[in-house]
Amino acid sequence: MKSSPLSPETHTAEDVIRLLNLAPLPGEGGWFRRTAESELRVMGGGRRACSAIYFLVTPEVFSALHRVDAVETWCFHVGDPIELLVLDAQPGAGRRVALGLDFTVGQVLQEMVPAGAWQGARLRAGGRWGLVSCVVAPEYVERGFALGVRAELTASHPAFAAEIAALTR
Repeated sequence: MKSSPLSPETHTAEDVIRLLNLAPLPGEGGWFRRTAESELRVMGGGRRACSAIYFLVTPEVFSALHRVDAVETWCFHVGDPIELLVLDAQPGAGRRVALGLDFTVGQVLQEMVPAGAWQGARLRAGGRWGLVSCVVAPEYVERGFALGVRAELTASHPAFAAEIAALTR
């Protein structure tokens, strides 16, 4: 492996997985490692104020549509652009967000997803890998996570049917 900053031109997804000690993320998909937890406790001391993960998307794996009971902020670091789909709790409402470094075409470095909104992400076509961090506040807890059901999401958000099909299992 070459000694150079991470990029899809110099490093493979396998290099990133090894360098960052990532593991498969059950259910949702992708590769991850929990990297930080706040010492501050909230909600009567029951949860930490926030937690963070590294999250890697490749052509073979994606973040399946899911929701959490907390705010989740996606922070792009390096790699190829990632397409994030956010479906609001209100039927029909949603948005497509391009995470990446090319601001001239509307890509953004960060996107905040409201608690309870459906979210899923995949690598833009032709990409090799993309690396983000996801910060969840209050902290991510398993009981606050739910995977989306294709038929239900398509019925409530028909304008996003193609993306929903691509981001559900």
